[in-house]
Amino acid sequence: MLTLAWRRTASTNSRAEPARLLSVAFLGAESRQQTPGCSVSGLRHSVTIHTPSSYRRRLLKPPAARYCFSPSACLSMASGSEGPVVPPSTSNGHNNRLIKERSPYLLQHAHNPVDWYPWGQDAFDKAKNEDKPIFLSVGYSTCHWCHVMERESFEDEEIGRILSENFVCIKVDREERPDVDKVYMTFVQATSGGGGWPMSVWLTPDLRPFIGGTYFPPRDSGRRPGLKTILTKILEKWQNNRAALESSGERVLEALKKGTAVAAKPGETPPLAPDVASRCFQQLAHLYEDEYGGFRVAPKFPTPVNLMFLMSYWAVNRSTSEGAEALQMTLHTLRMMALGGIHDHVAQGFHRYSTDSSWHVPHFEKMLYDQAQLAAAYITGYQVSGEQFFADVARDILLYVSRDLSDKSGGFYSAEDADSVPASGGPEKREGAFCVWTSSEVRELLPDMVEGATPGTTQADIFMHHYGIKEQGNVDLEQDPHGELQGQNVLIVRYSVELIAARFDISVEKVNDLLASARTKLAEVRKSRPRPHLDTKMLASWNGLMLSGYARVGAVLGDKALLERAVQAANFLKEHLWDAERQSILRSCYRSDDMEVEQISSPICGFLDDYAFVVCGLLDLYEATLQTEWLEWAEELQLRQDLLFWDAQDGAYFSSNANDATVLLQLKEDQDGAEPSANSVSAFNLLRLSQYTGRTEWLQRSEQLLAAFSDRLTKIPITLPEMVRGLMAQHYTLKQIVIAGQRDAPDTNSLLAVVNSLFLPHKVLILAEGDEQSFLYQRLPFLSSLSTQQGGAATAYVCQDFTCALPVTDPQELRRLLLDGHTEAQDD
Repeated sequence: MLTLAWRRTASTNSRAEPARLLSVAFLGAESRQQTPGCSVSGLRHSVTIHTPSSYRRRLLKPPAARYCFSPSACLSMASGSEGPVVPPSTSNGHNNRLIKERSPYLLQHAHNPVDWYPWGQDAFDKAKNEDKPIFLSVGYSTCHWCHVMERESFEDEEIGRILSENFVCIKVDREERPDVDKVYMTFVQATSGGGGWPMSVWLTPDLRPFIGGTYFPPRDSGRRPGLKTILTKILEKWQNNRAALESSGERVLEALKKGTAVAAKPGETPPLAPDVASRCFQQLAHLYEDEYGGFRVAPKFPTPVNLMFLMSYWAVNRSTSEGAEALQMTLHTLRMMALGGIHDHVAQGFHRYSTDSSWHVPHFEKMLYDQAQLAAAYITGYQVSGEQFFADVARDILLYVSRDLSDKSGGFYSAEDADSVPASGGPEKREGAFCVWTSSEVRELLPDMVEGATPGTTQADIFMHHYGIKEQGNVDLEQDPHGELQGQNVLIVRYSVELIAARFDISVEKVNDLLASARTKLAEVRKSRPRPHLDTKMLASWNGLMLSGYARVGAVLGDKALLERAVQAANFLKEHLWDAERQSILRSCYRSDDMEVEQISSPICGFLDDYAFVVCGLLDLYEATLQTEWLEWAEELQLRQDLLFWDAQDGAYFSSNANDATVLLQLKEDQDGAEPSANSVSAFNLLRLSQYTGRTEWLQRSEQLLAAFSDRLTKIPITLPEMVRGLMAQHYTLKQIVIAGQRDAPDTNSLLAVVNSLFLPHKVLILAEGDEQSFLYQRLPFLSSLSTQQGGAATAYVCQDFTCALPVTDPQELRRLLLDGHTEAQDD
């Protein structure tokens, strides 16, 4: 597999040798051998690390603990725990400072016998005043191995005492503070070759890391030291050889500052888009798994950024074999995911990823950002194929989000956990307990005989055959070494409704009715089961992604209810996550105990992804509703983003505010993974905004941003498929589709429906209502000449660089004009 974007290797010259010797003294000579590959817990990136073929996250073995003093010496340790997770503690007589926080993850640790601090000045001051090393622990509330480490170590009285007496202990929710997480994850990856959560890093009082790792078991197992031993050894080295610890960490940081730099050379321009896009396609095609779709054997991630790129590639290469292949890869992957167990057939939505190659047995966590991007990918699949199946899946996703991840304020919650207490009871949570079924449960719920079918056929027979339910369970031992899914079934479509109809001698319509009725019955039973933990934190960035999802699906389907939900989400962002006085997006807000939205005493200012994803959502919302208030706010936010994050010297945006002295590395995210990188989204946002506002400086800024990433785009564009889409949009030039007509008039809506029915990746949509004082008319003087309605009917103008084709009033003529424009784009 290609060397991936955010996995870096620091310098390993002779200056690192003292750290190597220190590591040997700490670990013992027999422990120096590195485990090949890397093991991670809950890593939310689809192609971010190399994973050994035997590793399937928690389903095969616990993550290896990795800690290093330098890039040249590190150790991997296996876990000492093989059992299922018990629920995080709720009360054991301990309360620490985290009890005052609102993050669900931090609150999970509020009763640990550890003197936890949240990230902030109080902790930093204590470390400096008492001259103690900092123990930084980073995770998130639905992270399985974070729960394991809490149960095994942070609830342990002895380990808690060692930590509290000798370290300043800081707990960070990576979703609240992605800036902190990215800096220290970069360090851990550089020094160990892998990363994941929980992340464990030891810092000097001035926040410089000197040892880092992921999960650690509590005590020694064979030759592998546990957390207690590691803490003891670190204290010994801190007291007796502190200079060596600090110097090794300092060298790594300096190497990382050089190795993570993203900058445009003087006079550099972006690479040629057709060449980059072709290379990105070829790299994806090389990794494509053609039986079940997706881009690796296992584990398999949805990777919507890859799918959106492939559909954009097809849009400008429709007549080529490569374009046809790109479309086939995309639609097959979308179809197989929707039929697979990664898709929740009973309660809708998608799980985080599949542990096997056939999308069957998932890691059952559900993330908001997955739902947002997959909704957009499936509705785009509907646009390019015309298949209702893909539109139904997009609706299905939004049904889940509306029901289970929505706050009454209009905001969206972050995630649902993978683990929950089985309906049969007991103190131990199990992976997927909320979602799986035994054959006896299904037979008991669906006993009715099917009239007209093969004699003796019950509704259960049809349901079980369709969804691959077996009497002894359908989960292979390889996917369930802990026995948590023994005898259970994960629903996966094994036979089409046509084959089911033929097998049981009934009509396709009747099969569909029976399956829908059965799913409803199972959904009712689900409601009575203990639910997984819900992370009710509401993040600006992920809400921005979800805003795009609702806006795009609502526009394509012409669904006013979905568009109203999108507007509600935008109003939520403006009311609860926008500080108008400070002109700042806020990173997060929270659901209080009385179900109201609340904020912490010192709100976290937004990061680059908060601005970029919200701006994108607002642009999508404008094109869906044509209400210019969303364009105006998008412009305001983009101006603020430029002020806070733009690197005027080297181009592109920093991920966090460069003025924050507590962030040791100013990073520019250079990978589109589980989420698109904010720079990738910004490249496209700037192009779109330049068309809506007439600000040519934003067109230039987009070019500068793309030039800064030229090296990566040229060599391994597979790491930045969303940015490649932005590069393509710049190359092919965005078309302006101007509809001159009255809002909500039938003829206007007919033209808009044509535009929304097509996947047009390189366009902006504008409604010209004739109001010369409006936002768009003030910014785009050329609109004044396009307000004429031919023959009094709504009229469409298709323009490029503000030069327009002849106006059309007939929806089918507009359709032909837009499709012909795509054909011409191939010859540019």
